[in-house]
Amino acid sequence: MSSTGQTAALSARRSGPLRGRVRAPGDKSVSHRALIFGALAQGVTEVEGLLEGEDVLRSAAAMRAFGAGVEALGGGRWRVTGRGGFVEPEDVIDCGNAGTGVRLILGAAAGFDLAATFTGDASLRGRPMNRVMKPLAGMGASFLHRSGGRLPLTLRGGSLQGIVYRLPEPSAQVKSAVLLAGLNARGDTVVIEPEPTRDHTERMLRGFGARVEVEDLPEGRRIILAGGQALSGTRIRVPGDPSSAAFPLVAALVTPGSEVTVEGVLLNPLRTGLLTTLQEMGADLTLSGVRDEGGEPVGDVTARFSALRGVDVPPERAPSMIDEYPVLAVAAAFAEGVTRMRGIGEMRVKESDRIALMAAGLAACGLAVEEEPEGLIVNGAGGNRPPVGGAAVITRGDHRIAMSHLVLGLAADVEVRVDEPGMIATSFPGFVDMMRGLGADIGPA
Repeated sequence: MSSTGQTAALSARRSGPLRGRVRAPGDKSVSHRALIFGALAQGVTEVEGLLEGEDVLRSAAAMRAFGAGVEALGGGRWRVTGRGGFVEPEDVIDCGNAGTGVRLILGAAAGFDLAATFTGDASLRGRPMNRVMKPLAGMGASFLHRSGGRLPLTLRGGSLQGIVYRLPEPSAQVKSAVLLAGLNARGDTVVIEPEPTRDHTERMLRGFGARVEVEDLPEGRRIILAGGQALSGTRIRVPGDPSSAAFPLVAALVTPGSEVTVEGVLLNPLRTGLLTTLQEMGADLTLSGVRDEGGEPVGDVTARFSALRGVDVPPERAPSMIDEYPVLAVAAAFAEGVTRMRGIGEMRVKESDRIALMAAGLAACGLAVEEEPEGLIVNGAGGNRPPVGGAAVITRGDHRIAMSHLVLGLAADVEVRVDEPGMIATSFPGFVDMMRGLGADIGPA
């Protein structure tokens, strides 16, 4: 069976040891940016290891609509031929479920004299865009939108002025949208972030030839980008996504006798919060082959079955692992003691309300769980008592909710079912096939 999910539901059952070496799909954040930056640049950008999931393919289609040449060459290799800017698209830009894609593209398109209308699937149309629209409007863009700043919306760009913008909450997407708009604004654009967020945009801007200054000051990190800079095509190798690598790694940690290595994982220090947290929980994790690829640190991560213990996760760590909290909650379900995850209100406005869905799913699997407005507390089964399992989990079409509960089912007493598995392909095409290759018992429900 393909991991794109041709069945109505999937089940994960208690499995023997998981063993093997795999490579995580390309990092989604870097993949979106590679396509967008390549389309903004003048000349050819060659990309290797692009994540060919549905979200990223939506961004590829959007870049074509804005006038770039975008070709799939096979095996994760892509060629983007940019014309140094965007042209007005002839049709509505449908971003599907890609929240990162639409927010970054809004910023990139805002710098040009054009009008563009954006929409998405039901989930994306329910997610607020106000936090991106506000700074872009402050730079001179205008919007026509539904109440609450939701899609579909129409952007009118061009004639932007640089801005000094302090992020009200940590968000690499908002930071990136403002910086992308600043490329074609008059004067300097300055973003101040109280807590550092993933810095792929700053790194990639430099890789495409832009000048970016970053200062760490008492009030936070200050990023300065001079307007009117042109980007030049380059070569990009996309590292493995740590958010995707998390699933086979946590599966190995909770399944007795397991040892799994995920190769080529992005080890950017602003993306490794989960690895740090798992090590604090007592996880047997080792790094090897650490190297630099395209300006980003990468390496191979090996996870072995471990007796985990509950921890308090510092709220300030959230920006470095916000997408990994669902699978961290699964690790917490197998730990001895209580794991407290706070400062994670951002999870409520992802593809779903991930706090609520993880709390419901874990409770249905027999765990004692406490849900807070911006937190989740999990009382682990601990010791030699794995979670009961046995739940039929409602995922609301959220890929990370589905994969997290499938990982739980691999070591629970009773199989765990998830609905809507097709959505897994948005971030991790081939997930089921990879896990089954390691020895996981995942199949039609």
